Amino acid sequence: MPRQRDPKRDEAFEIFKKHNGDIQNREIARILDVPEKTISGWKSKDKWNDKLNGVLQKNERSTPKKRGGQPGNKNALGHGPPKGNQNALKHGFFSKYIPEETLEIMGMLEEKSPADLIYDQIMIQYAAIIRAQQIMFVSDQDDLTKELRKEKNTLTENMEVSEKEYEIQFAWDKHATFMNAQSRAMSELRSLIKQFNELAHENDERRLKLEQMRLGIEKTKAEVDKISSGSEDKPIEILIKRKSKGDGS
Repeated sequence: MPRQRDPKRDEAFEIFKKHNGDIQNREIARILDVPEKTISGWKSKDKWNDKLNGVLQKNERSTPKKRGGQPGNKNALGHGPPKGNQNALKHGFFSKYIPEETLEIMGMLEEKSPADLIYDQIMIQYAAIIRAQQIMFVSDQDDLTKELRKEKNTLTENMEVSEKEYEIQFAWDKHATFMNAQSRAMSELRSLIKQFNELAHENDERRLKLEQMRLGIEKTKAEVDKISSGSEDKPIEILIKRKSKGDGS
């Protein structure tokens, strides 16, 4: 049995149409008391901008044509979305070339700020670094990986000869690859955190979370550098420096 259509879905479009598209998904979600992502999904799936554009065109056709118009009379120029509203034009163009699933994702991202987008990238990058610890784990110096790359069977006279080619990865090779990959990933993560701090509001609570994450990254990097240099007896030192208000660096 198909799921019943949510009546708020049509109400949401009516609110959108009432404001001629000049209203944020967040505001519609607040009015109807539904998640903002739900509004973004409805907006994309039901093609609100295309419908709104069609309504405006219909209103234009229903208006009697004038053979001129008084100077300054904008009606003589036809009707259209409010000034600055290019949503219908933008999505109408994209819908010709971009898959519907991608358009839906774009609709969900409309209300996100640049700081929000970078923060999402930080979370994805950090999750990938943590996940790599298990995937690329090297147990000890005897950890050896042997994978069959190619196998060939040849028949010579009355004997069948089998040739196999293996790829062998020793522990030091795997560990070196892991350390290099982790260093690059952490470097990219530090860069993303720096970008976020430059864009986010100074009172954004996510700053504290990222500060804790940054300290963890610096500690891990110090441990990697210590192992690489062979100076395991030296203590790990992490310098924490806070910016003053007059420090623009």
